[in-house]
Amino acid sequence: MSYRFMRMLLFFDLPSVTNSDLKEYRKFRKFLIENGFSMLQESVYSKLLLHNTASHMMLEKLQKNKPEKGSVCVLIITEKQYQKMVLLIGELKGTFLETDERLVIL
Repeated sequence: MSYRFMRMLLFFDLPSVTNSDLKEYRKFRKFLIENGFSMLQESVYSKLLLHNTASHMMLEKLQKNKPEKGSVCVLIITEKQYQKMVLLIGELKGTFLETDERLVIL
């Protein structure tokens, strides 16, 4: 495992009271999915990045597409740190990369 791989964790809490709030939520969630984020929990998304420069580029994209209201937080850690995550209860749902063992870089 190389330490150059990074994992971006994105946490958000957006209002969903009005129709325009729901529209902003759907727009932001669609942006995340189209840009390679996978859902870990309802408002927690993860993305595997090749290196620190890619994480800075993704942060710039997020800045340009952030919702007007609510809270969005980003945490960037190494893939090695991400693999140390412990699941205490429940099960992992969704499709996301758990390892880079068979990752092909073109």
